[in-house]
Amino acid sequence: MDINEQTLHKIAHLARLYIDEDHKEEILNDLNDMIHWVEKLHEVDTEGVEPLTNMSQEVNSWREDDVQAHISREQALKNAPHSDSKFFKVPKFLK
Repeated sequence: MDINEQTLHKIAHLARLYIDEDHKEEILNDLNDMIHWVEKLHEVDTEGVEPLTNMSQEVNSWREDDVQAHISREQALKNAPHSDSKFFKVPKFLK
């Protein structure tokens, strides 16, 4: 499969890209080189090869979710610049 000038303009339009006429030939050559490289992958024999789900064999090592001491609401709000009985008060930042 080769990418021609018409396909290049369609791709550029869909991607909202401006392609300078001076660089059009270079871009066409680069895109065609990429397509040919990907087509070479069809030549590789992958019979019996399991698909990868991860790039490594590492397994997540999760720690136990232990309940630990925490501070009370009153202690948390004690050092707040502005608060009411339950919440931190912060300046409005949405318009």
